[in-house]
Amino acid sequence: MHHANDILLSIRNLNKSFGGLKVANDISLDLHAGIITTLVGPNGAGKTTLFNLITGLLVPDSGDILWQNQSIARLKNWQIGRLGVARSFQDLRLFDQMTVQENILTVMETHSWLWQPGGKQAAVDRQRRLEAILEATHLEKLVHVPAIDLAYAERKFLSLARVMATQAKIWLLDEPASGLDRGSYELFLKILRNAVREGITVCIIEHNLDIVVGISDRIAFLDQGRLLAQGEPDAVLNDPHLAAIYFGERAA
Repeated sequence: MHHANDILLSIRNLNKSFGGLKVANDISLDLHAGIITTLVGPNGAGKTTLFNLITGLLVPDSGDILWQNQSIARLKNWQIGRLGVARSFQDLRLFDQMTVQENILTVMETHSWLWQPGGKQAAVDRQRRLEAILEATHLEKLVHVPAIDLAYAERKFLSLARVMATQAKIWLLDEPASGLDRGSYELFLKILRNAVREGITVCIIEHNLDIVVGISDRIAFLDQGRLLAQGEPDAVLNDPHLAAIYFGERAA
């Protein structure tokens, strides 16, 4: 169990350029266990790029990313995943033709196969975890439904269920609550709060400021690859300079 102020992931002086464009400009940011940190900023701010750098889809030009004090900045995407970093994408990346259960099991199987002893006990544990996740995400009645036939909110929860199934210690979620109705949003919030209570580190990219306010313990404000501010949601969101940048957003 991690304490709420444990820093699980530390980003230090991270730089990345594409051509002449700096998409990460000397970013330093700590992600703490047991709280929800939200990345905020206009389009093109570098939020998704930061997720890509953390998960090894991009290699930084300079700087470092430390996961529990071990550098992961030059590791492959699958190696970082195996260490316990999980991510959801805006486009969800579900296996459309697979059922809800199969979508979740594909994530679990790799783990069972990497380091769980095989045999009956592993299968029983896996089934128990699957049922707990289905219950938490309210997908238990849809277990045999192909992902393609799910409603929008259900697809979002299936994406989250896949993150939960990895047993990762850090969740990087790209606009996970966008477009959810009130009831689904409440459920989503409950799942996140349970996760952080268990010491999971959650980092979210979110555009909707109502969601940002409702969900965040900390905010990191990015613009054009630079971290302009971080701290308590109220302090950051009430800064008129940052509001001007956010709402003067260059046309998407």
